[in-house]
Amino acid sequence: MLPNTDELTDVLLDLAVPHQDIDEAVRLSRRVTSDTDVLRILEKAVADVVQDMGRIRGTTVDIPALPDASTATARFFPLYVFVAALPHIRAHHRERGIPDEVGRRTLADVGRCVAWYRRWHGTGGLLIPQWLTLHFHGELYQLGRLQFQRSRVDERTGASIAAAGLPQRPQDLGLAVHVPDFMGPLTPQAVERSLALARTFFARHYPEETYSVATCESWLLDPQLKRRLPKDSNIVRFQERFHLAHPPTASEAREAPEAPEDMEPVRFVFGTTDVPLDQLPRRTVLERAVLDHLREGGHWYVGRGWFEL
Repeated sequence: MLPNTDELTDVLLDLAVPHQDIDEAVRLSRRVTSDTDVLRILEKAVADVVQDMGRIRGTTVDIPALPDASTATARFFPLYVFVAALPHIRAHHRERGIPDEVGRRTLADVGRCVAWYRRWHGTGGLLIPQWLTLHFHGELYQLGRLQFQRSRVDERTGASIAAAGLPQRPQDLGLAVHVPDFMGPLTPQAVERSLALARTFFARHYPEETYSVATCESWLLDPQLKRRLPKDSNIVRFQERFHLAHPPTASEAREAPEAPEDMEPVRFVFGTTDVPLDQLPRRTVLERAVLDHLREGGHWYVGRGWFEL
Protein backbone atom coordinates (compact mmCIF):
# COMPACT_ATOMS: atom_id res chain seq x y z
CA MET A 1 0.00 0.00 0.00
CA LEU A 2 3.03 2.28 0.23
CA PRO A 3 5.30 3.39 -2.61
CA ASN A 4 8.88 2.16 -2.72
CA THR A 5 11.65 4.17 -1.11
CA ASP A 6 12.43 6.47 -4.04
CA GLU A 7 8.78 7.17 -4.80
CA LEU A 8 7.96 7.68 -1.13
CA THR A 9 10.52 10.49 -0.93
CA ASP A 10 8.79 12.25 -3.82
CA VAL A 11 5.37 11.80 -2.21
CA LEU A 12 6.57 13.20 1.12
CA LEU A 13 7.97 16.24 -0.67
CA ASP A 14 4.61 16.70 -2.42
CA LEU A 15 2.94 16.65 0.99
CA ALA A 16 5.33 19.36 2.24
CA VAL A 17 6.90 17.12 4.89
CA PRO A 18 9.91 19.06 6.24
CA HIS A 19 13.22 17.88 4.81
CA GLN A 20 14.63 17.09 8.24
CA ASP A 21 11.93 14.45 8.77
CA ILE A 22 12.04 12.72 5.39
CA ASP A 23 14.99 10.39 5.98
CA GLU A 24 13.50 8.98 9.17
CA ALA A 25 10.04 8.62 7.64
CA VAL A 26 11.43 6.71 4.66
CA ARG A 27 13.59 4.46 6.83
CA LEU A 28 10.75 3.59 9.20
CA SER A 29 8.37 2.84 6.34
CA ARG A 30 10.28 -0.41 5.72
CA ARG A 31 9.19 -1.63 9.15
CA VAL A 32 5.58 -1.02 8.16
CA THR A 33 5.77 -2.83 4.84
CA SER A 34 7.56 -5.80 6.38
CA ASP A 35 5.06 -6.34 9.22
CA THR A 36 1.81 -8.03 8.14
CA ASP A 37 0.02 -7.04 11.36
CA VAL A 38 0.87 -3.36 10.89
CA LEU A 39 -0.14 -3.56 7.23
CA ARG A 40 -3.56 -4.85 8.24
CA ILE A 41 -4.00 -1.91 10.61
CA LEU A 42 -2.87 0.42 7.84
CA GLU A 43 -5.31 -1.05 5.34
CA LYS A 44 -8.24 -0.71 7.75
CA ALA A 45 -7.29 2.87 8.63
CA VAL A 46 -7.12 3.88 4.96
CA ALA A 47 -10.50 2.25 4.29
CA ASP A 48 -12.04 4.26 7.13
CA VAL A 49 -10.55 7.53 5.88
CA VAL A 50 -11.72 7.17 2.26
CA GLN A 51 -15.11 5.53 2.90
CA ASP A 52 -17.92 7.43 1.12
CA MET A 53 -15.35 9.73 -0.45
CA GLY A 54 -16.65 13.28 -0.88
CA ARG A 55 -19.71 12.94 1.33
CA ILE A 56 -20.01 15.49 4.13
CA ARG A 57 -19.45 13.39 7.23
CA GLY A 58 -19.21 16.37 9.54
CA THR A 59 -16.78 14.59 11.83
CA THR A 60 -13.18 13.55 11.70
CA VAL A 61 -12.01 9.93 11.71
CA ASP A 62 -9.75 8.53 14.40
CA ILE A 63 -6.46 7.08 13.17
CA PRO A 64 -5.60 3.95 15.19
CA ALA A 65 -2.43 3.81 17.22
CA LEU A 66 -0.02 0.94 16.86
CA PRO A 67 0.17 -1.49 19.81
CA ASP A 68 3.45 0.04 21.01
CA ALA A 69 2.55 3.71 20.73
CA SER A 70 5.90 4.89 22.14
CA THR A 71 8.01 3.81 19.14
CA ALA A 72 9.20 6.04 16.33
CA THR A 73 7.27 3.88 13.85
CA ALA A 74 4.08 4.56 15.79
CA ARG A 75 4.74 8.31 15.72
CA PHE A 76 4.98 8.23 11.94
CA PHE A 77 2.23 5.66 11.36
CA PRO A 78 -0.51 8.26 10.64
CA LEU A 79 1.73 9.75 7.96
CA TYR A 80 1.78 6.40 6.14
CA VAL A 81 -2.02 6.23 6.36
CA PHE A 82 -2.29 9.47 4.42
CA VAL A 83 0.37 8.45 1.91
CA ALA A 84 -1.65 5.29 1.23
CA ALA A 85 -4.88 7.32 0.99
CA LEU A 86 -3.37 9.79 -1.47
CA PRO A 87 -4.48 8.01 -4.70
CA HIS A 88 -8.09 8.01 -3.46
CA ILE A 89 -8.30 11.74 -2.76
CA ARG A 90 -6.46 12.58 -5.97
CA ALA A 91 -9.03 10.54 -7.88
CA HIS A 92 -11.81 12.53 -6.20
CA HIS A 93 -10.11 15.79 -7.12
CA ARG A 94 -9.86 14.68 -10.76
CA GLU A 95 -13.50 13.62 -10.77
CA ARG A 96 -14.52 17.05 -9.51
CA GLY A 97 -12.18 18.91 -11.86
CA ILE A 98 -10.25 20.41 -8.96
CA PRO A 99 -6.97 21.98 -10.12
CA ASP A 100 -3.81 20.13 -9.12
CA GLU A 101 -2.50 23.32 -7.52
CA VAL A 102 -5.46 23.48 -5.11
CA GLY A 103 -5.12 19.80 -4.26
CA ARG A 104 -1.39 20.14 -3.64
CA ARG A 105 -1.75 23.16 -1.35
CA THR A 106 -4.61 21.53 0.53
CA LEU A 107 -2.75 18.28 1.18
CA ALA A 108 0.39 20.20 2.16
CA ASP A 109 -1.32 20.49 5.54
CA VAL A 110 0.31 17.10 6.20
CA GLY A 111 3.68 18.82 6.30
CA ARG A 112 2.28 21.47 8.64
CA CYS A 113 1.17 18.76 11.07
CA VAL A 114 4.64 17.18 10.92
CA ALA A 115 6.16 20.60 11.66
CA TRP A 116 3.71 21.03 14.56
CA TYR A 117 4.75 17.68 16.02
CA ARG A 118 8.43 18.63 16.02
CA ARG A 119 7.62 22.07 17.44
CA TRP A 120 5.74 20.43 20.33
CA HIS A 121 7.80 17.32 20.96
CA GLY A 122 11.22 17.92 19.39
CA THR A 123 11.02 14.68 17.35
CA GLY A 124 9.46 13.47 14.12
CA GLY A 125 5.80 12.48 13.97
CA LEU A 126 2.38 13.74 12.95
CA LEU A 127 0.23 15.91 15.23
CA ILE A 128 -3.61 15.72 15.30
CA PRO A 129 -3.90 13.24 12.40
CA GLN A 130 -7.68 13.08 12.74
CA TRP A 131 -7.80 16.70 11.49
CA LEU A 132 -6.27 15.61 8.18
CA THR A 133 -9.04 13.10 7.53
CA LEU A 134 -11.15 16.07 6.37
CA HIS A 135 -8.59 16.94 3.69
CA PHE A 136 -8.31 13.35 2.50
CA HIS A 137 -12.09 12.99 2.27
CA GLY A 138 -12.73 15.98 0.01
CA GLU A 139 -14.33 18.03 2.78
CA LEU A 140 -11.69 20.73 3.32
CA TYR A 141 -9.66 22.87 0.92
CA GLN A 142 -6.90 25.44 1.25
CA LEU A 143 -7.82 28.50 -0.82
CA GLY A 144 -5.34 31.29 -0.32
CA ARG A 145 -4.75 32.23 3.32
CA LEU A 146 -7.76 30.33 4.68
CA GLN A 147 -9.12 26.82 4.71
CA PHE A 148 -12.78 26.11 3.94
CA GLN A 149 -14.68 23.04 5.04
CA ARG A 150 -17.88 21.78 3.46
CA SER A 151 -19.99 21.51 6.56
CA ARG A 152 -23.33 22.02 8.26
CA VAL A 153 -24.36 24.79 10.63
CA ASP A 154 -24.45 23.81 14.31
CA GLU A 155 -27.41 24.50 16.60
CA ARG A 156 -26.11 27.62 18.32
CA THR A 157 -24.84 29.28 15.15
CA GLY A 158 -27.97 28.26 13.26
CA ALA A 159 -30.15 29.88 15.90
CA SER A 160 -28.15 33.10 15.56
CA ILE A 161 -28.53 33.05 11.77
CA ALA A 162 -32.27 32.42 12.03
CA ALA A 163 -32.63 35.25 14.56
CA ALA A 164 -31.12 37.59 11.97
CA GLY A 165 -33.93 36.70 9.57
CA LEU A 166 -32.00 34.51 7.15
CA PRO A 167 -33.59 31.28 5.89
CA GLN A 168 -30.73 29.05 7.04
CA ARG A 169 -31.42 26.72 9.93
CA PRO A 170 -29.29 24.35 12.02
CA GLN A 171 -27.92 21.47 9.93
CA ASP A 172 -28.23 23.45 6.69
CA LEU A 173 -25.07 23.74 4.61
CA GLY A 174 -22.44 26.18 5.80
CA LEU A 175 -18.84 26.80 4.79
CA ALA A 176 -16.67 26.49 7.90
CA VAL A 177 -13.64 28.82 7.89
CA HIS A 178 -10.33 27.72 9.43
CA VAL A 179 -7.18 29.81 9.94
CA PRO A 180 -4.07 27.64 9.49
CA ASP A 181 -0.73 28.31 11.15
CA PHE A 182 2.56 29.04 9.34
CA MET A 183 0.80 31.06 6.60
CA GLY A 184 1.83 34.63 7.28
CA PRO A 185 -0.31 37.52 8.57
CA LEU A 186 -4.09 37.35 8.49
CA THR A 187 -4.48 40.62 6.59
CA PRO A 188 -7.88 41.85 5.38
CA GLN A 189 -6.57 41.65 1.81
CA ALA A 190 -5.57 38.01 2.23
CA VAL A 191 -8.96 37.18 3.74
CA GLU A 192 -10.83 38.93 0.91
CA ARG A 193 -8.81 37.01 -1.68
CA SER A 194 -9.55 33.70 0.05
CA LEU A 195 -13.27 34.44 0.20
CA ALA A 196 -13.34 35.33 -3.48
CA LEU A 197 -11.55 32.08 -4.31
CA ALA A 198 -13.98 30.11 -2.14
CA ARG A 199 -17.10 31.57 -3.75
CA THR A 200 -15.85 30.55 -7.19
CA PHE A 201 -14.35 27.21 -6.14
CA PHE A 202 -17.37 25.64 -4.46
CA ALA A 203 -19.84 26.91 -7.04
CA ARG A 204 -17.72 25.34 -9.77
CA HIS A 205 -16.63 22.06 -8.20
CA TYR A 206 -19.59 21.29 -5.91
CA PRO A 207 -22.44 22.95 -7.85
CA GLU A 208 -25.09 20.77 -6.19
CA GLU A 209 -24.29 22.40 -2.84
CA THR A 210 -25.30 25.99 -2.08
CA TYR A 211 -23.23 27.86 0.50
CA SER A 212 -24.78 31.18 1.48
CA VAL A 213 -23.13 31.56 4.91
CA ALA A 214 -19.62 31.10 6.27
CA THR A 215 -19.12 30.04 9.87
CA CYS A 216 -16.17 29.93 12.23
CA GLU A 217 -15.50 28.43 15.65
CA SER A 218 -12.21 29.67 17.07
CA TRP A 219 -10.45 31.39 19.93
CA LEU A 220 -9.91 34.20 17.42
CA LEU A 221 -13.61 35.06 17.84
CA ASP A 222 -13.49 35.56 21.61
CA PRO A 223 -14.85 39.14 21.87
CA GLN A 224 -12.48 39.82 24.77
CA LEU A 225 -9.67 40.12 22.23
CA LYS A 226 -11.09 43.45 21.12
CA ARG A 227 -10.32 44.89 24.55
CA ARG A 228 -6.75 43.63 24.45
CA LEU A 229 -5.64 44.32 20.88
CA PRO A 230 -5.41 47.50 18.77
CA LYS A 231 -8.51 48.29 16.72
CA ASP A 232 -6.56 47.94 13.48
CA SER A 233 -5.04 44.55 14.34
CA ASN A 234 -5.60 41.77 11.81
CA ILE A 235 -7.33 39.59 14.39
CA VAL A 236 -9.80 42.32 15.36
CA ARG A 237 -10.56 43.09 11.72
CA PHE A 238 -11.06 39.38 11.04
CA GLN A 239 -13.41 39.11 14.01
CA GLU A 240 -15.43 42.11 12.87
CA ARG A 241 -16.47 40.26 9.71
CA PHE A 242 -18.60 37.95 11.81
CA HIS A 243 -21.92 38.15 13.57
CA LEU A 244 -21.05 36.45 16.83
CA ALA A 245 -23.47 33.71 17.80
CA HIS A 246 -25.51 34.67 20.83
CA PRO A 247 -24.00 33.46 24.11
CA PRO A 248 -26.12 31.13 26.25
CA THR A 249 -28.94 32.71 28.22
CA ALA A 250 -28.54 33.03 32.00
CA SER A 251 -30.66 29.92 32.60
CA GLU A 252 -28.78 27.93 29.96
CA ALA A 253 -25.48 29.03 31.46
CA ARG A 254 -26.55 27.84 34.90
CA GLU A 255 -27.60 24.44 33.55
CA ALA A 256 -24.57 23.94 31.33
CA PRO A 257 -21.94 26.62 31.99
CA GLU A 258 -19.58 27.29 29.10
CA ALA A 259 -16.17 25.88 29.83
CA PRO A 260 -13.20 28.21 29.39
CA GLU A 261 -10.56 27.26 26.84
CA ASP A 262 -7.61 29.09 28.36
CA MET A 263 -5.00 26.96 26.62
CA GLU A 264 -6.39 27.40 23.09
CA PRO A 265 -4.75 30.79 22.43
CA VAL A 266 -1.65 29.70 24.37
CA ARG A 267 -1.33 26.61 22.18
CA PHE A 268 -1.64 28.50 18.91
CA VAL A 269 0.29 31.65 19.86
CA PHE A 270 3.22 29.98 21.63
CA GLY A 271 3.17 26.46 20.15
CA THR A 272 3.19 24.76 23.54
CA THR A 273 1.22 24.40 26.74
CA ASP A 274 4.05 22.72 28.64
CA VAL A 275 5.94 25.90 29.58
CA PRO A 276 4.79 27.83 32.67
CA LEU A 277 2.99 30.99 31.65
CA ASP A 278 5.44 33.25 33.47
CA GLN A 279 8.28 31.81 31.37
CA LEU A 280 6.64 32.39 27.97
CA PRO A 281 7.94 35.26 25.80
CA ARG A 282 6.22 38.64 25.67
CA ARG A 283 7.60 39.87 22.36
CA THR A 284 4.39 40.83 20.54
CA VAL A 285 1.15 42.62 21.36
CA LEU A 286 -0.73 39.33 20.96
CA GLU A 287 1.61 37.40 23.26
CA ARG A 288 1.25 40.05 25.94
CA ALA A 289 -2.53 40.20 25.49
CA VAL A 290 -2.97 36.44 25.93
CA LEU A 291 -0.75 36.27 29.01
CA ASP A 292 -1.94 39.48 30.71
CA HIS A 293 -5.58 38.38 30.45
CA LEU A 294 -4.81 35.08 32.18
CA ARG A 295 -2.53 36.68 34.76
CA GLU A 296 -5.33 39.07 35.73
CA GLY A 297 -7.66 36.15 36.39
CA GLY A 298 -9.52 36.19 33.09
CA HIS A 299 -10.44 33.22 30.92
CA TRP A 300 -10.39 32.67 27.18
CA TYR A 301 -13.29 31.11 25.30
CA VAL A 302 -13.86 29.66 21.84
CA GLY A 303 -16.24 32.00 19.99
CA ARG A 304 -18.69 31.13 17.22
CA GLY A 305 -19.67 33.43 14.40
CA TRP A 306 -21.02 33.67 10.87
CA PHE A 307 -21.42 36.01 7.94
CA GLU A 308 -23.24 35.94 4.62
CA LEU A 309 -21.25 34.85 1.61
